[in-house]
Amino acid sequence: MTAAAHCIGRVRAGRPRTRCAGLGPFHACPCRRDAPVTFRTAGPKGRGRLPCHLSVGCRPRDRQPVNSGKSNTYNANVKPRSIRSQPAPKGGSAPRQRTTRPAAGAGRAAIVVASRAAPPVALKRPAAPPTSPPARTPDAPPPPEVRHLTVDEGSAGQRLDNFLLRELKGAPKTLVYRVIRSGEVRVNKGRAHADTRVEAGDIVRVPPLRLTERDPAAAPAPAREFPLLFEDEHLLVIDKPAGVAVHGGSGVSFGVIEQLRQARPEAKFLELVHRLDRETSGLLLIAKKRSALVALQEQFRQRETGKTYAALVIGRWPASTKVIDVALHKYLDAAGERRVRAVPQDAEEGRRSISIVHVVKTFADFSLLDVTIKTGRTHQIRVHLLHGGHPIAGDDKYGDFALNKSLARGEAVPGCRFERMFLHARRLAFDHPATGERIELAAPLPPACMALLERLPAAPSTIAP
Repeated sequence: MTAAAHCIGRVRAGRPRTRCAGLGPFHACPCRRDAPVTFRTAGPKGRGRLPCHLSVGCRPRDRQPVNSGKSNTYNANVKPRSIRSQPAPKGGSAPRQRTTRPAAGAGRAAIVVASRAAPPVALKRPAAPPTSPPARTPDAPPPPEVRHLTVDEGSAGQRLDNFLLRELKGAPKTLVYRVIRSGEVRVNKGRAHADTRVEAGDIVRVPPLRLTERDPAAAPAPAREFPLLFEDEHLLVIDKPAGVAVHGGSGVSFGVIEQLRQARPEAKFLELVHRLDRETSGLLLIAKKRSALVALQEQFRQRETGKTYAALVIGRWPASTKVIDVALHKYLDAAGERRVRAVPQDAEEGRRSISIVHVVKTFADFSLLDVTIKTGRTHQIRVHLLHGGHPIAGDDKYGDFALNKSLARGEAVPGCRFERMFLHARRLAFDHPATGERIELAAPLPPACMALLERLPAAPSTIAP
């Protein structure tokens, strides 16, 4: 039995196109109602089996006999032998052949399926020879390795994230927090969180990290000692000059703390307890032990310390204004610089800030004030005094810029050139972190400030004759 697939039907009234694949004992079209055959449907529902006479466009009467003039055994004997004798094309697939499988039900003819050509076989490229890793040059840095850090007494009680930031010089904060969250950092072989407090003797596992090395050509911070007002084994207090930042950053390569560490290489721990603005001079507290740092910072948070600043403001400060309770909001200006402004007390972004003002001396065009802060907000005194209508003399952010230039040129006060901001941390009181003794320190006004005060004209007398 051979295939006589010759009837092609097209879609009529939404029916899929069909192709007759019927079988019959005659060379003519075998579409007869008494001879059930099968055919394939090329529609979206796949293949189906229907009598060939149901196919659209199948007209057996109009068809001419296939292979007319040849014997009935042509298709069964001659044609298969000629197909099998054809050689397969080079580099291609085998010729299309028809295979026969038995019918599903009794009385049905065998099903002939046209097998598609096999896809061409892709030629495999020869495997490349294994390449050895490039040899490391002598100048190349060694690959990073796992490190195990032992927590000393100076770092006891510190948060894990702060401990790693101090140990991993140059590591960005995002990297430190990522390795902590991923569990790659272990404390005593166990997972830990960023706020975990490390204790003396703990072993901290640090995963291999490739950190950006500092430029060896960059000069380190120059070693420098500052005027010392108090020092023991727990802390020290210095008199910071104006124009020196307390630490590096924001365009400043180094500050007080970096210079002190260079001047005292034997010191294992030196950390700032609080901060002063770069333009502000006066008392600065530095801890020499982790325990002292934690205790002193807790005093600052609980407002148990006393900090008094000397400030020279423009104009005559009203004696009746003694308390300034104005909320402050910190923001960045268009140039990316940090700024602070006064906001209403009920403002969501504001933080309550309190300053106590006492008039020390009144001059003709200036007033010398003692300002004690109860809260330690950024630029608190500068913005509070500006909010009161009397900015600080020489303030390059919130002051009178024209008057500041006049003071710097020596025109506002004849015979005196004043080129800094008149704000000085003159008094500091706190409890010693180890003994609990109350310590109160004072720093005299810098020579430049004293020279300006000596040349300011006094205020006219208001007493009636």
